[in-house]
Amino acid sequence: MDYSLITTSISLDGYKVTKHLGVVRGITVRSRSVVGNIGGGIQALFGGRLSIYVELCERAREEAFQLLVQHARERGANAIINMRYDANEVMKGVTEVLAYGTAVVVEKI
Repeated sequence: MDYSLITTSISLDGYKVTKHLGVVRGITVRSRSVVGNIGGGIQALFGGRLSIYVELCERAREEAFQLLVQHARERGANAIINMRYDANEVMKGVTEVLAYGTAVVVEKI
């Protein structure tokens, strides 16, 4: 799947949706390690960007995104519209990250 055919909008400029294949999603659940919490705590003492947590969040979103793309491919999609992220704390220190959207088949206009 061409990553340029994934959008947060409800349509793709220059393309016509020929088939809706339904909602697709990618989900991952991540926890912070003791070492990560200590490192993040030390960074927090000095203020500013908490790179340890930024990296953790970015990895979780990327994993959820890749699973979303895989699910769409399995459904036969060549594009995803209305793509979104969501995150929830499942329990203290454990976060679920969800990427979801609508799998579609598109053709160039």
